[in-house]
Amino acid sequence: MIRFSLTLTLLGCFSIFNKSVAQENYLDYHSKVIECEQLIVEGKSTAAIEKYDSLFSQFDFLFLRDVKVATELSAYKKEHESALKFIRPGIKAGWTLKSINKNDKLKSLREHVAWKKILSEYDSLHQIYLSRLTIPVKGQVHEMFKKDQKKAFGALLRIGQKAQNKYAERKFAPHSEKQLAQLDSILNQHGYPGEQLIGNNLWTSVILCHHNSISVNYNSKDTLYQQLRPKLMRALKQGEISPYEFAQIEDWRTAGLSDHELTLFGFIGKIPGASELAMVNNNRAQIGLRSIELRNKLIDIEKSTGLNFYLPKGWQNGKITVANNR
Repeated sequence: MIRFSLTLTLLGCFSIFNKSVAQENYLDYHSKVIECEQLIVEGKSTAAIEKYDSLFSQFDFLFLRDVKVATELSAYKKEHESALKFIRPGIKAGWTLKSINKNDKLKSLREHVAWKKILSEYDSLHQIYLSRLTIPVKGQVHEMFKKDQKKAFGALLRIGQKAQNKYAERKFAPHSEKQLAQLDSILNQHGYPGEQLIGNNLWTSVILCHHNSISVNYNSKDTLYQQLRPKLMRALKQGEISPYEFAQIEDWRTAGLSDHELTLFGFIGKIPGASELAMVNNNRAQIGLRSIELRNKLIDIEKSTGLNFYLPKGWQNGKITVANNR
């Protein structure tokens, strides 16, 4: 029964979401990133670099991991002009000079004559990044995150699943309900506090993942997350939340409702079987997340080239395995 109802809920929400998608939104952005990654897998790096260049000119906000991939790929292929070009929007997206200098893959760029110009422009480019952030909200969400971590730590001190569930429902749940009410207020006033708004794509998603994994009993009755969910889907369209964050939050809810027997996106919960792979990949495509097969191929390229595709981690790190059907 749980499996059936979860699937209907997911498909129903995606159906509503698809009807509201405008002509240009961040689902388009993510689909084009996937096209770039597919070109890389096919050995067409120059075409991928050109597509990244075109993509970055079409959107005001860029996810930093995508700019890093484009820059490092360009440097690896010795297309230094493209790499140097990509560093500028990267700094505008929060890439610090310290991080760039520590990146051995970009060492060749620092020997280029144009590197001095980037250094001279760094402060003004970094200021563009800082001016985009909503600093008071960043501080507010960071405090919420620290409270959440402290409260969640209490569950680790309980021995046994029964004791942990009791703590989660009696102690953590009331705290989490206050957190979600506060988050709802932020969403209404500012949008989703993620990379675009506060320069951090971890704090808010961790708070929501914690809420969605309290217990099967609690989550089966919870309505707070369901009230927030349409706002998260709008945030996905607007580039305020990444597909990975959304998938992680949703997969924790699915695992929390099914005692880790189900997964929607392949990150959390039961390892998908071959018969479930099409459903999981379809769910991933609906939110602009690469297929499991493409992710695994990119990991192979990472190992063979030393490139970093900044692939998000989940319950399973590295490749996402597919279970054999029995």
